[in-house]
Amino acid sequence: MSEKYQPIACADHERLELSVMRKSLLEVRYETADGVMLKCGTSIDVQTRNGEEWFKFGLENGNQIEIRLDKIISFTEVKRA
Repeated sequence: MSEKYQPIACADHERLELSVMRKSLLEVRYETADGVMLKCGTSIDVQTRNGEEWFKFGLENGNQIEIRLDKIISFTEVKRA
């Protein structure tokens, strides 16, 4: 992405890291070049690459998505059935 990375709030970063430790199911709303997306998946990792932080989560179909943290609009833990 060409936009300069903007760090997110520490509290949100900590919540994402905790969701990874718990392998939480999250509903994530985030910005893309095509608009806003809403996906639900299991938290896998938060990592830093080239000065940017990324969140990886897995979808039910086995695919994985990585989102730059500053593109996340909101995220909510979903209770498993």
